[in-house]
Amino acid sequence: MVDIAVVDYGMGNLRSVQQAVRKVAPKADIAVTGEADVIASAGRVIFPGQGAAPDCMREIRSRGLDRVIAGVISEGKPFLGICMGLQVLFEHSEEGDTPCLGVFSGQVRRFASGLQDAQGNKLKVPHMGWNQVHHGDHALWDGIAQDARFYFVHSYYVKPGDSSLVQATSDYPQSFVCAVAKENLFAVQFHPEKSAAAGLKLLQNFINWNPA
Repeated sequence: MVDIAVVDYGMGNLRSVQQAVRKVAPKADIAVTGEADVIASAGRVIFPGQGAAPDCMREIRSRGLDRVIAGVISEGKPFLGICMGLQVLFEHSEEGDTPCLGVFSGQVRRFASGLQDAQGNKLKVPHMGWNQVHHGDHALWDGIAQDARFYFVHSYYVKPGDSSLVQATSDYPQSFVCAVAKENLFAVQFHPEKSAAAGLKLLQNFINWNPA
């Protein structure tokens, strides 16, 4: 049994996630894997992702990883979703009119065109770069300053059906949800593996997290 499984479903920033986790957990047995039995038996699971929702969901389902993810979550193992690994947990994405995993109620929406900041400057989609994160009270935020900056690359954001899931928001220019949590599951829109000290601290907190 590996300590930490980083889920490989054919797309995602896998090596940088693996390297970041190795920095904060140098003695852990870390596997980047798409093998269902390895993921299912791991002590903790990280589900990173990037790319388009239709492609991601097709690969997840074709590899049987939807069932594996459901099993990991139901067994109470610590689970961290990153970027697309957050979005696929919801019911539906506007990107390609894609049914997702439905772990949480809610939708994945695209940023509107024509966004402007307070000075009237046009904001680009995708939202790309460093942005402040306004976080709640959760073990994964321990030691991370309020409004710490994290790195984002995304055109879509989640709109949870249950407001109690929300663990952090960011602004572009309106507030959007960038982290959710429930029981043994925590998921973020930003990339902690690309977010310098704050991102490494979040990953370290995940490695030490005992949600039970």
